[in-house]
Amino acid sequence: MAVASLLVPLRGIPAQAQARVQLEGVRRDPSNLSELRKEAERSAKELEDATKALEKRRADIAASEKELKSKLTALQDLERRLAVMRQPVSQMAELLYQQPFMAGGIVPYLSGSADEKTLRALMDANQIVAVRQQAVEQTSALYKEAERLAGEAQELRAGNLLAEAQLAAEVDTLRQRSDKIVKSLTAALVKLGIKIDKVGRAALGCNPLRAATADQYPNGLIPKGMLCPLQQKGFSLRADATIAFVSLNEAYRQRFGKPMCVTDAYRSLAEQQSIYYRRPGFAAVPGRSNHGLGLAVDLCGGVERSGSAEFVWMEKNSKRYGWFHPSWAYSSPFEPWHWEYDPKIDELL
Repeated sequence: MAVASLLVPLRGIPAQAQARVQLEGVRRDPSNLSELRKEAERSAKELEDATKALEKRRADIAASEKELKSKLTALQDLERRLAVMRQPVSQMAELLYQQPFMAGGIVPYLSGSADEKTLRALMDANQIVAVRQQAVEQTSALYKEAERLAGEAQELRAGNLLAEAQLAAEVDTLRQRSDKIVKSLTAALVKLGIKIDKVGRAALGCNPLRAATADQYPNGLIPKGMLCPLQQKGFSLRADATIAFVSLNEAYRQRFGKPMCVTDAYRSLAEQQSIYYRRPGFAAVPGRSNHGLGLAVDLCGGVERSGSAEFVWMEKNSKRYGWFHPSWAYSSPFEPWHWEYDPKIDELL
């Protein structure tokens, strides 16, 4: 079993997400099985981060679209102002053409015999020319501003579309990568004896990315579909606990030539109540047991005897896989067979 060709350089994704080692030899290597689970969890975290980045980018795009709308509104306003300015310029030019210094033209002014009427006409013409020149300059400036706004609007729209497309592609790549790792992990568990759906679908409860979902249910009321079966028939745990236990079980098998013996794992609330009344003092109050969280097992085959080779081996090696013997189980009550899984320990390994 191998996980290969899953590393694709991605924009905006943490550097560590772009340099994962390829994981091979899962069939009989419990440490790699644990690494594969952790790789799936890391991949899920990267997918979550990328999805958040995409959502943020979309929020930024919404703000940019608002800015774009403002620019387009300003552009339309400029077009209206230009239309208003074109009208008087055109009218002034037409008036000057129709009345060129009145009937006498410019000759009386040049000869020095211009009367008041001629001078007034000349002043009017000068004013028309000055106003026209000012209007032309303002119109030219407005045209340049309109061109600038149009360019910025186009650049914003193109940048928004490109950025969203790139981020969406990155998220899709990470999602495919995450799904592929989970499928590889499920296949590895099947090879190690975990029974899943008869039609070959990956059991929802064995997906490590859904392990935390079990926390949403009350103690002892976790649906069967949210639990992952152990190699030992009839027993199940939360997904991350099962995967860690399978790794521990394989290491135990290599040491003692046999799998671990299990007498109990997840307990429903009804089972907790039954054991509590049948064995008072040797079971937690119903609804408070770690068995009801899918995070504890009771073992046999030698582990249940404190000081045995199996028990000593477990004390020495279990934490390498996230499992431990709780301090209370050494004395009150004395339960050498009881072992628990702690995701926090597993995260440190």
